[in-house]
Amino acid sequence: MNPISIQNAPHYVWGGDCDGWHLMSNPAVSVIQERVPPGRAEVWHYHQHTVQFFYVLDGELTIEVGSRLYRLSAREGLQVMAGEAHQVRNEADQEVVFLVISVPPSHGDRVLVTQ
Repeated sequence: MNPISIQNAPHYVWGGDCDGWHLMSNPAVSVIQERVPPGRAEVWHYHQHTVQFFYVLDGELTIEVGSRLYRLSAREGLQVMAGEAHQVRNEADQEVVFLVISVPPSHGDRVLVTQ
């Protein structure tokens, strides 16, 4: 076992200029660190089986769940249950860095929603 960080974790790009690093991935849970520039957002979606916990490390993250809007600052988190349509976005003027903990991992479990 070796320490992991964004310097040595598997990396991917989404939305053209947003980053994700797989800090932990196994059949039971995944932990991803994401970086989202100002003005960027993911698509509206829900997960059929996955519960997710978003935890902000730096900046401010906006999460809309159904019709409720949450603004999370550093060291704040929010749980999103399976089946809840949601969108994560950065409405602030600086990048946001956060963790997404998914139980079980969310890959292949996402259903797109039209708003």
